Amino acid sequence: MTVPQVVVHRDKELMAKAAAARLITKIVDAQAARGSASVVLTGGRNGNGLLAAVAGSPARDAVDWARLDLWWGDERFERDGDPERNVTQAREILLGSVPLDPARVHAMPASDGPHGRDVDAAAAGYAAELAKASGPEDHGPVPTFDVLMLGVGPDTHVASLFPEHPAVRETERTVVGVHGAPKPPPTRISLTLPAIRAAREVWLLAAGEDKANAVAMALSGAGEIQAPAAGARGRSRTLWLLDRAAAAKLPPQLYPPSSA
Repeated sequence: MTVPQVVVHRDKELMAKAAAARLITKIVDAQAARGSASVVLTGGRNGNGLLAAVAGSPARDAVDWARLDLWWGDERFERDGDPERNVTQAREILLGSVPLDPARVHAMPASDGPHGRDVDAAAAGYAAELAKASGPEDHGPVPTFDVLMLGVGPDTHVASLFPEHPAVRETERTVVGVHGAPKPPPTRISLTLPAIRAAREVWLLAAGEDKANAVAMALSGAGEIQAPAAGARGRSRTLWLLDRAAAAKLPPQLYPPSSA
């Protein structure tokens, strides 16, 4: 797995704008090289802040939105259109204002979808959709995403993989139904660590002093069962995008306090 790289910005607003510019460039470069690009989105305040920064950037018009595949790292298993769902928030912030191909927007199933309230069947359905999109050049049953973004929780969770929870221990399946999550709502769908590690680049986003302990723990050698963020690595790059508050407790070799 790749060695994490740490980039620290002055505050969360600058972090969001810089990450948005980085994402736009990555998508444009991937489309120039291969004709299309694939990105895995994340929700939460940092993921949504990045999407808002993309929406407000003049450079967003450089993206050929019709040649972009969008996936999600996790989702709240609620009814379609529920305001707590990541896809609902993403549509309101950005996706509803750019010319995407609806067939390339791969939302995770809702609880009123074809699988009903069976979250495990819904997770298996999303795994099948990923496998269908995977080609001979990919590494196993998921596409090789260009960028996979994850918000880091105060407890070090990423996607809906929580410390010591059964989902973080999964090594075979690419998508799982999450039961009894410690953060509401308790029922969710999530990519697993093996699916996350199929991405070319994994970006972990954290801003705010409430994330400082989690960032320090994940980057200081903790195991992925105790600190799921520590197990989120990309094939070619693992990038931690932080603000100064989230980086405040990093060991000096990663981020000297005097540089803050």
